Amino acid sequence: MMILRSLLFNILFYVGTALLSLILLPALLLPPRAAALVGIFWGWLTNLFLRLTVGITHQMKGDMYAGTQVIYAAKHQSAWETMTLCWRLDGPVIVLKKELTKIPVVGWLMSHSGAIAVDRSAGMKALKKMRIDAIAAKKTGRSIQIYPQGTRVAPGEQADYQIGVYAIYQATGLPVIPVALNSGECWGPRAFAKKPGKITISFLPPIEPGLSRKAFMARLEHDIETEMANLPPVSQK
Repeated sequence: MMILRSLLFNILFYVGTALLSLILLPALLLPPRAAALVGIFWGWLTNLFLRLTVGITHQMKGDMYAGTQVIYAAKHQSAWETMTLCWRLDGPVIVLKKELTKIPVVGWLMSHSGAIAVDRSAGMKALKKMRIDAIAAKKTGRSIQIYPQGTRVAPGEQADYQIGVYAIYQATGLPVIPVALNSGECWGPRAFAKKPGKITISFLPPIEPGLSRKAFMARLEHDIETEMANLPPVSQK
């Protein structure tokens, strides 16, 4: 039954994404905020499909600091949060790998929305460009969202925290909100089957500007990984 429900979700998701992209393609001619609104609706629609077909829901804990310009540094376990956080965080400027902006229509919309595209093969040049793009993003008044480990990490696995998040923190002078979540327990990094349950997104106390790189990176990793161990289990339906 879970496979059939997952198949139904995938059909709705991919067909819905394709139709939404084509219908809203004119957003490329509008200001970047219009493209961000497409992402917000996409996140809401995806969660509606998940709830109706697979039985995946979510809850949020902690202070999101809505209305305050911050940097959200989130754990990354699944494709789920790429859409859900866009919706729940009201369309922040997203830091993503450059390859994603080349996806027809969807990638174009992400790029037009103001996303900070990172060329991971460019080394220190990529960090320099990221700093410049982050300063430009700050001027828009929108918050910034980044995955500090730079890739999806399955539950129980480990991956280093990358210095890109510190480059943005230092360049912008914005506080960082660590975000822990357990989406991978319902939607694995590359899994076809989706398991029913309630995902938790936990927003942690802010890391204020001014820390050294070493102190900042240690604090960010400690706060996220400690909260990961304390998240409530994903309840199965």
